[in-house]
Amino acid sequence: MSYEEIIYAVEDRVATITLNRPEKLNAWTGTMEREVREAMETAGEDEAVRAIVLTGAGRGFCAGADMQLLQSVQSGSRGTPARQPVTRPYDVSKRADFQAQYTYFPAISKPIIAALNGPVAGLGLVLSLYCDVRFAADDAVFTTAFSRRGLIAEHGVSWMLPRLVGHSAALDLLLSARKVAADEALRIGLVNRVVPADGLLPTAREYAADLAHNVSPRSMRVMKRQIYDALFQTLDEAVAVGNEEMLRSFSSEDFKEGVAHFVEKRQANFTGR
Repeated sequence: MSYEEIIYAVEDRVATITLNRPEKLNAWTGTMEREVREAMETAGEDEAVRAIVLTGAGRGFCAGADMQLLQSVQSGSRGTPARQPVTRPYDVSKRADFQAQYTYFPAISKPIIAALNGPVAGLGLVLSLYCDVRFAADDAVFTTAFSRRGLIAEHGVSWMLPRLVGHSAALDLLLSARKVAADEALRIGLVNRVVPADGLLPTAREYAADLAHNVSPRSMRVMKRQIYDALFQTLDEAVAVGNEEMLRSFSSEDFKEGVAHFVEKRQANFTGR
């Protein structure tokens, strides 16, 4: 499948999705939105893919919405809120909360690792929050941007951001829209790891490849669902789900292989079943 504004590649069981408007710092467009959605669905359904890396070409991950897009909204709305595009559910068997325009990443059963370089702003930041793990280059800079454009906390960022950095830090980042360097992003929990810029993509791919080759796809699929569902559960409910899933794991092929490869001291050969 050919794309205009992203690059999609699969190697070593890892799908890499690259936002590809480097001359515009990968500013977000409607075309890019559609193509990322298609690529994520393709990777999610491809049995040859076990992990996904999302990154940006050139000097930045994503500088936010393309200004021409914002100007068209401003000139055409005349004070009327823009309608959200109708997006079909990613997977009707999963929570409705994770079926919206930008909230579908948690509904994808495979781990999504963000490799964040340069500016990560506005919609770019929103996208990164819905990834499962975030690696940042040491020169990455983060900003919510919304309040400095006369906008508000869009696309569920008011729900997701406090769960990553806490209530007070989320308010700080949203109200001020100040720029946050990579070291502060790591300190407050906005990212999982900071690495030298020239090693960002190799590090993210190495991490993804380790998941792809050495971890049970079934375990990752179940645990990812558990973690996101638990955001809506009581402790008692989460324990009950965990107990039920543990019993199911005991009868899975991946459990048998997990024990066998450890005892036999060999490379794992998980099937995801």
